[in-house]
Amino acid sequence: MENRIVTIKDFTDAFKNAGLLVSASEDPDFTGKTVSGVTYNSKEAGEGYLFVVKGAHFKEQYLEDALNAGAVCFVRETAEAEAGDSRGIYVSDIRKAMPIIAETFYGKLSDMLRMIGITGTKGKSTTSYFMRYILDDYMAEQGKPRTAICSSIENYDGVIDEESRLTTPEIMELYRHMSNALNCGIEYMTMEVSSQGLKYDRVEGISFEAGAFLNIGRDHISDIEHPDFDDYLNSKLKIFAHCKKAAINLDCDQQERIKAASEDCPYVITFSQHDRAANVYGYDVVSNEGNVSMKVRLKDVEGYEDFDEPIELGIFGTINVEDALAAVALSALLGVPFRHIKAGLKKAVVPGRMEVFRSADGKRIAIVDYAHNKISYERFFETIKEEFPDKKVLIVFGSAGGKAFQRREELGTIAGQNCEYSIITEEDYGEEDVYKICNEIGSYVAAAGGKYEVIADRPEAVKKAIEMTDENTILFIPGKGRETRLKRGVQYVDAPSDVELVQKYL
Repeated sequence: MENRIVTIKDFTDAFKNAGLLVSASEDPDFTGKTVSGVTYNSKEAGEGYLFVVKGAHFKEQYLEDALNAGAVCFVRETAEAEAGDSRGIYVSDIRKAMPIIAETFYGKLSDMLRMIGITGTKGKSTTSYFMRYILDDYMAEQGKPRTAICSSIENYDGVIDEESRLTTPEIMELYRHMSNALNCGIEYMTMEVSSQGLKYDRVEGISFEAGAFLNIGRDHISDIEHPDFDDYLNSKLKIFAHCKKAAINLDCDQQERIKAASEDCPYVITFSQHDRAANVYGYDVVSNEGNVSMKVRLKDVEGYEDFDEPIELGIFGTINVEDALAAVALSALLGVPFRHIKAGLKKAVVPGRMEVFRSADGKRIAIVDYAHNKISYERFFETIKEEFPDKKVLIVFGSAGGKAFQRREELGTIAGQNCEYSIITEEDYGEEDVYKICNEIGSYVAAAGGKYEVIADRPEAVKKAIEMTDENTILFIPGKGRETRLKRGVQYVDAPSDVELVQKYL
């Protein structure tokens, strides 16, 4: 990818064309300066950078730090023209300005990189990793680099390989990942697209060669996320306007609204494990202690031969069948040969997702997963009843602070109905009181007939649960998977992952 020379004038012109510019200096000595980088993190700012002022926790010190580090200008939201710092570019909407900043600096990268976008209440991470393994197998045969991924688990772009903090990164970070991928010769990037990412323009201007709508549940409803279900669903439905081709799950709710929104996409196919009319239909699902196989029939997909073939999944449990079918559909939209679909699904491992661990004698079992909402919990317990009908379940879980408040009732109720015992603990409580959250969840566990205790410290809670686990019990630890940070207050602190704790104590 060729180097671009971008000046401050390029940004002010772009804001003006979008109707966002409120005011900026027109002095040629200012507008002619070259911009060497863009960021909203003052710790990243350096010589020649453009700094974006954003965020609920922004402090004026951050702007001062960025300018002292060499930033040549800043972009800030204001309703009226500012007569302050001559290095300022003032816009009417910083959220709408950020995609313009990213595209102006980096160029239209999604036209050069084959992008895959996946949205849904659950299953985004698993489907993303299925796609990663399928596409990596496809690329390996051609002697090309492994593919890029932006997920709630990790971000990899050929240069950066890091644990993720946001399901969908802010758009300037996303463009950085895309730029790195292109510079490394990577052809595909698979990414999870959250409702927040769609609502707040984190993928504005991004074009997906193929996208998938997995499912929808009543989640992420709060003052800081979505005020109601309609806002949540409408945000997710925006993905179709970004897609050249898309796949829809016929087994999820809200079919009429999903199909209506999908009319924004030029080409749409369907997948299902219940509806034979689907373009991608999974049937004869068999599980042997979590080892899953099934048959997949594909028909009437443009540019792809019909087939009816067996596949195997490398990841534990029938809970992942829907996500596997989504990956088959996406791969078909991309024209990936079936041999790579089959090989990728058999090899795929999702870090922290339905990972099964056994004690040295094989008698005690613990399952670690990122499940954190109603749909995920319901499907987990459906799977466990199928795979281990004679075992009781012990659970260690919590719920995030300051958002998705309905989860506390939903998860507490499900745990109370399905678990022998619940240990309720921290799960990124943030600025809310951890005991308030835990006790609120506990009240719903008890109301559903369950027994529980609160151990606020997550490592201690997992240790206690493992001590309580025996050969008649399955230990389920949802929520954090392989994440190595916990949000306490406004800071993320280092902490052992649930996987590390299980490996240490089991």
